[in-house]
Amino acid sequence: MKILVTGGAGFIGSNLVDKLIELGHQVVIIDDLSSGLKSYINPQAHFYQIDIAAPKVEEIFAVQKFDAVFHLAAQIDVRKSVADPVFDNKVNVLGGLNILENCRQHNVSKIIFVSTGGALYGEAETIPTPETYPTNPLSPYGIHKLTFEKYLHYYHSVYGQAYTVLRLANVYGPRQYKGGECGVVSIFIGNAVAGQESTINGDGENTRDYVYVSDVVAALAKALEVDYIGAINIGTGVEKKVNDVVLAVELALGKSIAKKYGPAKIGEQTRSVLDIALARKVLNWQPQVALDQGIALTLEWSKNQVK
Repeated sequence: MKILVTGGAGFIGSNLVDKLIELGHQVVIIDDLSSGLKSYINPQAHFYQIDIAAPKVEEIFAVQKFDAVFHLAAQIDVRKSVADPVFDNKVNVLGGLNILENCRQHNVSKIIFVSTGGALYGEAETIPTPETYPTNPLSPYGIHKLTFEKYLHYYHSVYGQAYTVLRLANVYGPRQYKGGECGVVSIFIGNAVAGQESTINGDGENTRDYVYVSDVVAALAKALEVDYIGAINIGTGVEKKVNDVVLAVELALGKSIAKKYGPAKIGEQTRSVLDIALARKVLNWQPQVALDQGIALTLEWSKNQVK
């Protein structure tokens, strides 16, 4: 198949591109390199450096004639979305709509959208949280991810556009770096490797569902093979405290890391973990990499970056 990956120079996107090429697909990447890196781009992929909202995207669709699209390109920082919701809307809604409308006009058979788990469900009372739980996002980032999900539903209902949404938990692993698509695991590991201090917001008892990037990529590849219309959670179903992550990093390093506790971030969820029963059923998928193993692999990658 000829497949477009938007955001294919980013953390998850570049790992996905590598997998798709390994599976024998022809891959094209659209990325503006605002958070991705050119060095992450697989040389076997065709690369366009362009904003997903740009009108010229239509020319790429016309020339390349894609069979399927993975839409990962996004403004991915929740705090930036709070500071500038208009920009977040421009990228995550209007940019996404540009991709979706081109899928419709150019007869793309399926679009697979990477959405968010925790940011959609908010402070959920049901833990682990299933896809059926009410969506009440508490940030512009979550609002805009949900908005695009609604557009996908509309395009399917009105135009018959096939789609699958994967709502991801907290993804971590190689190619996640500070300054790009960063998360708590990459921040702690990056600081540890650099010999710098890490700040734990609050008491470190907040929980998240940490899923390794290769498991996410496997789920995305499986989503290409199924006819399911709707949203599917992708995580581990295992609740881990921030303090658990710190301990896992220290165990992988074989020593304590420099750390301090700071004030809790206003509006941050106390608990977030996804119910992944639907992923097991629909995608025949389940995570393979435990947190301690994933952190050890990520640490090894991070050490190699500073050699």
